Amino acid sequence: MSDPRRHAPATLRNRDALLPVLQAHLPASGRRGGQVLEIASGTGEHAAFFAPRLAPELRWRPSDAEPEALASIDAHAAASEAPEKIAPAIALDVTADAWPAEATEGTTAIFCANMIHIAPWAAAEGLLRGAGRLLPAGAPLLLYGPFKRDGRHTAESNEAFDESLRARDPSWGVRDLESEVLPLADARGLTLKAIEAMPANNLTVIFRKG
Repeated sequence: MSDPRRHAPATLRNRDALLPVLQAHLPASGRRGGQVLEIASGTGEHAAFFAPRLAPELRWRPSDAEPEALASIDAHAAASEAPEKIAPAIALDVTADAWPAEATEGTTAIFCANMIHIAPWAAAEGLLRGAGRLLPAGAPLLLYGPFKRDGRHTAESNEAFDESLRARDPSWGVRDLESEVLPLADARGLTLKAIEAMPANNLTVIFRKG
């Protein structure tokens, strides 16, 4: 039987830098049933790496809009250091009006890496709408990836990346934090709490539900 696990080189490059940010901003302990909902889990490598290294009571719930990704996610989870801390991956379309019950029950935080620029803007709208709807007061939403700042790219490499994304699909592209993402978050009751500079000209943006 072939190994269903997929691999994303970017995940291996950013996970060590992301881990301390998650440890600093995710709940130190989970309430009963508390889980971190990961949006757009992709290969599942983030889930397999982060879950064993976070608070013992927190459970990681991977998800992806592509059903074919779920087998890879679950296979990485099964091979991780703490498979019991990773819930089965679920199919989740952030643009849907209602998310699966597995995504909404007991979620104490949401993490999303490298999605809103490799998707139509409707995906960002759906993500922020869903986070505003299901997160309890004080719970964090963490977004990782490249962003423009005040209408400008933060590096020439990000500008070239943005151009390549839009060439592939005009609805994709690096989003502007101040003019696009923050107003959308504010409208959903999500307040900016921190912006962490990351390697390769990326950011982790942390919101909390008001």
